[in-house]
Amino acid sequence: MRHGKKVNHLGRKTAHRKAMLANMACSLIEHKRINTTVAKAKALKQFVEPLVTKSKSDTTHNRRLVFSKLRQKDAVTELFREVATKVADRPGGYTRIIKLGNRLGDNADMAMIELVDYNEIYNADKKAAKKSTRRGRAKKAAAPAVETQATQEEE
Repeated sequence: MRHGKKVNHLGRKTAHRKAMLANMACSLIEHKRINTTVAKAKALKQFVEPLVTKSKSDTTHNRRLVFSKLRQKDAVTELFREVATKVADRPGGYTRIIKLGNRLGDNADMAMIELVDYNEIYNADKKAAKKSTRRGRAKKAAAPAVETQATQEEE
C-alpha cells in the first residue's frame, strides 16, 4: 500500500528521477512549454513550482538553492531575471497542465505543461476581466455606504 507516500517514482531510481526532473524543468524554463506524459507533467509541476516561488526573492541563498535542483546556470539566470518578473504578483499556480490525448506508439496519456503567464491566448481575456473584478470585502464595505446615503436623503 502507498499510504502517505506523495512522490511518484515514475519507474526510475532516485538519481535518474532527479536528473530527469531537473532537465525537464530547465527545458520548461527555456521554452515556456513542453510536451510530456501526464504523470511526468504532474511530477514536474510539484518540482518546479517551489523553485519559481524561490525566484521571486532574488537572494544569493535562493539562487544557490535553485541551482542545486536545476544544475544549469543559464536556466537559473533566466528563471530569476525573466520568469520571476512575470510572476511577481501571482500568489502561486505558475504552471498549467493541458491534456493532449494519447501517444501513437504506446498509447500513453500525453500533456502539455506550460508557464501560465507566458500564454498570450489565455491571458488576453484575464487581464481585462481582472481590472473590473472586486474582492468580497469591497462589496460589503460599499453596500452600507449606499444605505446610509439613502437614509440621509429621506430625512
